[in-house]
Amino acid sequence: MSKYDIAIIGGGILGTSISYWLSSLYDVNLCVIEKESNVAMHASSRNTAVVHSPFYLNPKTKKVLAKSALISYDMWESLAKKANVPWVKTGVLEIAINENQHKSLEEYMDWGAENGIPSQDLDLLDAKQVSLMEPNVKCHSAIYSKREVSTDYGAFTNEIKKESNILGTNFIFGKNVKEIKKNQNDSTIIFDDDANVTADFVINCAGGNSLDIAQMFGLATEYSDIHFRGEYWVADPQYSDLVKTTIYSVAEFKGYPFLDPHWIKKADGKTEVGPNAVPVPSPETYEGYIGDIGTSISKFKDVLSGNAKKLLFDSEFLSLISKEWLSSISKTAMINRIQKFIPKIKPEFFSKKGTSGIRSPVITPQGKFLSDVLELENEHSFNIINYNSPGATGAPAYSAFIVQKLQEKGYLDYKQKSIKSIWSFDSVLNQA
Repeated sequence: MSKYDIAIIGGGILGTSISYWLSSLYDVNLCVIEKESNVAMHASSRNTAVVHSPFYLNPKTKKVLAKSALISYDMWESLAKKANVPWVKTGVLEIAINENQHKSLEEYMDWGAENGIPSQDLDLLDAKQVSLMEPNVKCHSAIYSKREVSTDYGAFTNEIKKESNILGTNFIFGKNVKEIKKNQNDSTIIFDDDANVTADFVINCAGGNSLDIAQMFGLATEYSDIHFRGEYWVADPQYSDLVKTTIYSVAEFKGYPFLDPHWIKKADGKTEVGPNAVPVPSPETYEGYIGDIGTSISKFKDVLSGNAKKLLFDSEFLSLISKEWLSSISKTAMINRIQKFIPKIKPEFFSKKGTSGIRSPVITPQGKFLSDVLELENEHSFNIINYNSPGATGAPAYSAFIVQKLQEKGYLDYKQKSIKSIWSFDSVLNQA
């Protein structure tokens, strides 16, 4: 059994970033526990790889995420140059199909200004202006954001891991957490193979499994979660540049955390379209609809008995699910969604599937999707739950804000050091 001052559960982009800040600021015995063979094996690599500008985030309800995304932009760019990670400016068109959606764009322009995006980086375009820019795009109007970038968050996470490891973090791979025993002064983390470590304090950044980990600490027991796989199709090379700008569309179902259809320009020159949102039983069911039988039975039992059961009586949710499931089974149904704003594309332009990722929204006791990050703590743990898009974009700054909170709460009573490796902690806080 190994003993640590701090154990971070989850080697995704957030957990790895927190480990970097802690190891650069403190002389602390620190480990990151990850069930896979390396960092960033799930959502941190399985995403659109877009560095987002937070013009679409409500500054009143999403202030921290918006600020994190804005500050992190320059941090990612500097790391990309240092580590030779792809950094391809694609820009993005956020399009409205009708007048009602156009009102959302007008609101987004106000939000963008309030969130600190320079005015010269956002333009509100009418249909003719969009057509001049992208002749194959049909819409009512659009916001053109010049800042959007295509990158590789998995590569970024691996670079942060290298720096954190040099600074003293021990990465423990291939260990899945089975149980957590709370002792008087620390916690024992027990793995599937019955090996274990103890830690004075645990930071839970386990992504799609973060709610399960929090509940091992006796927290968030009134919440449940459900997993949705989003799938994409890759455009054949001869059709990849039919539109040269990344395109997102104003959300049709604002009450649900589903991504409306988009056209994604990747750093490697490929183009992907999607996604759908298909219910699956686990955060790792990247293919098929069942996955591991034991996990499936357990998860669907939870859905039928927990908060998610209330979703089954929501007509809008059921309508949305039926459409999304169809677009997973049928490539034609998927492409039909994109044809609303790129009429020229056809199903035969897409011959293979692309990225498949899973989102795990948390469901409140009222049977609604939780719209924001949930941070919960007790004497031995700090838990970050429901950390979703634009989580990867904002991870460097958001993780620094988490460390600042832990400082203010008195959880980091360790000898301090100050090592500026890839980023400056004080610089992040000065921009907050």
